[in-house]
Amino acid sequence: MPIYYGIRLKLHPDVYEPAEDTFLLAETVDVRPNEVALDIGTGTGLIALLMARKARYVLGVDINPKAVELARRNAQLNGIRNVEFKLSDLFQNVSGRFDVITFNAPYLPGKPEEPIDLALIGGETGREVIDRFIGEVPYYLTENGRVYLVQSSITGIDETLRRFERAGLNAEVVARKHFFFEDIALIKASSFL
Repeated sequence: MPIYYGIRLKLHPDVYEPAEDTFLLAETVDVRPNEVALDIGTGTGLIALLMARKARYVLGVDINPKAVELARRNAQLNGIRNVEFKLSDLFQNVSGRFDVITFNAPYLPGKPEEPIDLALIGGETGREVIDRFIGEVPYYLTENGRVYLVQSSITGIDETLRRFERAGLNAEVVARKHFFFEDIALIKASSFL
């Protein structure tokens, strides 16, 4: 059983296994004591479980029911109780406002055919899921809330920065890693204050 950042994880072939994009988010996200956090596309639950070490409460959501069940088991396995997991297509089953919202977004162009594809394919152009997320996320942020979005250069990082600005959020690339054919970027967005 693999261990990431001190968290033991069960894995499942239909759920995205933590990889370089996950690690970039894990190493950059800033959660403060007593904050409330939301992890969209939680997968194995790793990011939600890491945030739960500091946050008062974390909600992890995923469109893949197998991911939700796996994340619940991983929380139990690690004895983490201030986290909840539920099925949701982005913000569909989410209410309230959060201090930190994370999303390791799917960004490959195409049509999902298998459950695992939902973690990788972001629609026909690869941007559809990211664009929906950016359009909805301001309604779920607290006044001083922060968004951490992981995406690939394949789907246009500059376009994401522009869309965040149009949504009323100040955004910047805070971390980046280069791989064979792409850059993986971590974009942090927050209210203009």
